[in-house]
Amino acid sequence: MDKNPRILLAAGGTGGHVYPAIAIADALKKEQAETEILFVGTRDHMEWQAVPKAGYDIRNVWISGFHRRFTLKNLLFPVKLMTSIVQSLRILSSYKPHVVVSCGGYVAGPVGWVAGKKGIPIVIQEQNSFPGVTNRLLAKFATKIFTAFKEADRYLPEDKTEITGNPTRATLTGADRSKALQSFGFDESKPVLLVMGGSGGAKTINEAMKANIEQLHNSAGLQVIWQCGARYYDELSTEVNEKELENLRLTAFLDNMAEAYAAADLVISRAGASSCSELMLTGKPSVLVPSPNVAGDHQTQNAKAMVDAGASKLLEDTAMKETMTELVEQLIFDQENLKRMNQAALNLAKPDAAKLIAKEILEIAKSKL
Repeated sequence: MDKNPRILLAAGGTGGHVYPAIAIADALKKEQAETEILFVGTRDHMEWQAVPKAGYDIRNVWISGFHRRFTLKNLLFPVKLMTSIVQSLRILSSYKPHVVVSCGGYVAGPVGWVAGKKGIPIVIQEQNSFPGVTNRLLAKFATKIFTAFKEADRYLPEDKTEITGNPTRATLTGADRSKALQSFGFDESKPVLLVMGGSGGAKTINEAMKANIEQLHNSAGLQVIWQCGARYYDELSTEVNEKELENLRLTAFLDNMAEAYAAADLVISRAGASSCSELMLTGKPSVLVPSPNVAGDHQTQNAKAMVDAGASKLLEDTAMKETMTELVEQLIFDQENLKRMNQAALNLAKPDAAKLIAKEILEIAKSKL
């Protein structure tokens, strides 16, 4: 007879799917240390590095998205789909999980579908106000669906949903500000601006930063941490002269997120659900630039919730290059307003989301032991 719960987490593609899954895995281990955990992802996406770095095993499934407009890659899709279903069947048959958790991304599709057909309980964690296509398809199989936004209920079976907020990494909070500033080679005399484009970077944010960096650095006198994404780093590192901008830290990716948040006075970010949840958890005042290239325009909805609460300001993607410097200067030197935004962000936070989700997953698993 099984003694330890075995949980399989399927999440892939972006940090918005992967980091909530890792947060759930950490919470499962904290609730019950002997819980066995396995991730499923794809070799060519960020989970292949992030999951082992977090201390968990991961298996590969060969799958990608289907492009709405015709591309040659679409010709491979049926082959990938059949291969991914066979791979998912092998993984599930050998690992025998008591619960499969879908945090979204293409990889969760075949894994969740096979799990549903085999009668394995499925738990969905949906990060956005407009659920992704994978989680919408898997909803009919789900035992339980955890959401972060009430708006998501419109697209999911309402009798299965529970609003918990998004799971966030417990490691993001608690860093000492002075030590964080030292780790970036900054001092306490000048404000720090943290600019993030998400795990893949954001072209518009990078272009706006390139156009405004000298003014932000030299005229406004800011210290800047700029996470630009791996695909943009090589080009930007040749176009932006860091030697002349001594208080700029240009980086493809931020491994030390806790220190980055602790050092920052103000954050510019996309409005993905995980980014918003992290800003709430850390209480960081922010300027949110919703991506126009996402399903259901859910980033705008995410941003509006934070703007309405007083935690953030919204900046249109198309207007960013022309207006960002003025808005940043207006916010970052107004200490009283920053304090109000900080408190508003903290008021929105749901720090126990991962713990609540982990407890319910283990309850479902115990019924199968």
